[in-house]
Amino acid sequence: MTRPTPETLAHSARRARAAADPTVEVDPAVARPAATPAVPAVRPSAPAQVTGAGSLVRSLEALDVDVVFGIPGGAILPAYDPLYDSTVRHILVRHEQGAGHAATGYAQATGKVGVCIATSGPGATNLVTPIADAYMDSVAMVAITGQVARPSIGTDAFQEADIQGITLPITKHNFLVQNAEEIPQVLAEAFHLASSGRPGPVLVDIPKDVLQAQTTFAWPPTLDLPGYRPTLHPHGKQIREAARLMAAARRPVLYVGGGVLKAGATDGLRRLAELTGIPVVTTLMALGAFPDSHQQHLGMPGMHGTVAAVYGLQKADLIVALGARFDDRVTGKLDSFAPDATVVHADIDPAEIGKNRHVDVPIVGDAKHVIDELIAAVTVERSAGRSTDLGDWWTQLDDLRNRYPLGYDEPADGTLSPQYVIKRLGEIVGPDAIFVAGVGQHQMWASQFISYEKPNTWLNSGGLGTMGYAVPAAMGAKVGKPDTVVWAVDGDGCFQMTNQELATCALEGIPVKIAVINNGNLGMVRQWQTLFYNERYSNTELGTHKHRIPDFVKLAEALGCIGLRCENAADVDKTIAAAMEINDAPVVVDFVVGKDAMVWPMVAAGTSNDEIMFARGVRPTFDEDDI
Repeated sequence: MTRPTPETLAHSARRARAAADPTVEVDPAVARPAATPAVPAVRPSAPAQVTGAGSLVRSLEALDVDVVFGIPGGAILPAYDPLYDSTVRHILVRHEQGAGHAATGYAQATGKVGVCIATSGPGATNLVTPIADAYMDSVAMVAITGQVARPSIGTDAFQEADIQGITLPITKHNFLVQNAEEIPQVLAEAFHLASSGRPGPVLVDIPKDVLQAQTTFAWPPTLDLPGYRPTLHPHGKQIREAARLMAAARRPVLYVGGGVLKAGATDGLRRLAELTGIPVVTTLMALGAFPDSHQQHLGMPGMHGTVAAVYGLQKADLIVALGARFDDRVTGKLDSFAPDATVVHADIDPAEIGKNRHVDVPIVGDAKHVIDELIAAVTVERSAGRSTDLGDWWTQLDDLRNRYPLGYDEPADGTLSPQYVIKRLGEIVGPDAIFVAGVGQHQMWASQFISYEKPNTWLNSGGLGTMGYAVPAAMGAKVGKPDTVVWAVDGDGCFQMTNQELATCALEGIPVKIAVINNGNLGMVRQWQTLFYNERYSNTELGTHKHRIPDFVKLAEALGCIGLRCENAADVDKTIAAAMEINDAPVVVDFVVGKDAMVWPMVAAGTSNDEIMFARGVRPTFDEDDI
């Protein structure tokens, strides 16, 4: 068995950056857990003689896994025999990529570890994209792959691929199991690694002969993870310094990332915001962490963020980043980002701190503990009479919100507006539903025009930007939350990449609802061609308008779903209502929309956030002393 080392427990570049930054201060009293980490779920089991495959399945049962997504094949086939009698539900997907994204959607919706299974070679390599996607978005996922028998490893055997080596840069850790006795320990360690600290995907690769070998299964195993000690509690000195800066700042902003959702820290975030009166911006990965309707919420920052959110960060004198990573889609041109801001950066991964932006007060710790301790420290500051009147700052921000609200123009040619469709979808369906987006224009419109009031109601592929994410992720979310309405908002391009998983949904009784925003093109690419390539539309027309190939209604019916179509604004509400009435089958709604709609506001790639455009040819105007 490959043992975790400091180099393989996290991406080596991340760890090297953290080690090279002497400003990242970790309190030695809280740097290590008090004891050896516990097995995620302890269900004692007397020793029993089983095969390695039986040990694998029993380990999954002991870890309280209720569902796995996968496809059998030669190398993993031994595991499918004991799975036949298991309490673990197996959902047979139509493509391994669907299994991986379904596991991700399940994990994001439930907060549990998502599990996917594939065979060796092409089965395993088909998981690479969802593994990379989970890595970029810090999703707790365990991928179990079959491998050729140990004597054949390294011989270019049939369906052999070094999936451990292939996925090393995109997993939090991975294992190649060398004997059957190790399986319970490896599975327990994989689940602990995936779900603790900064969550992420873990790969467990098991050779076929190991699955077939006889072994003794006993539970619980002892975890042995030397060097893996995520810091949960922040350093008190850093917290006090951050609170002092928050009390003194005149233009502060709380910059909230997905780490706040991962930590379950949303209640604390609201208390901190309301205690301080500081404006809040939430990234694409953090929508729902703070209610969109809250008066202190400026919206989403970045490339397609609100003018007020982008301006707020640019003009801030203090940025308190919580579970965010200063990625390029938020900062724009990095050397011009928030030039006058002092930065407090709190993250559970020390390698993220200072990676992109210089940090004045680094805080390593879990976002829930960080926020709770900030609340206490800020309360002390305010009790001592140390606080700043933010009235002038809010006057500026409110002025921008009033002058530059999110909006859209109706298409001049009378076609259906995609923004209107998505806005009405959010209003009719309501804030208790889970919305899952693909990648592109529809993703941005869904982030802008649906109001997210509750945590874990918005799922999307943020870091990797994976087309094809929405349908299988929605499937996984619905499996994890069967009593919750789940809508996927997908584009006609994304939808054609993974819609085969609707057959899985139909046969497995997973009634997801899919809104296909069908503009006949690869919309975001077309928008860039319009703006930056002189309207030379090279290879972006899909034919779903001109030729109706495919016909999405007929395709939905062929896949065992209910197919609906809407082509004008007058029918939008009743079409959504009709879809909402269907709860015993998947529903696909083909919303045929105009092809020329664009996502605004926009900061063009590689430019400064100072150059944000409110609409085409319309740059916001600010006061003379502003940007």
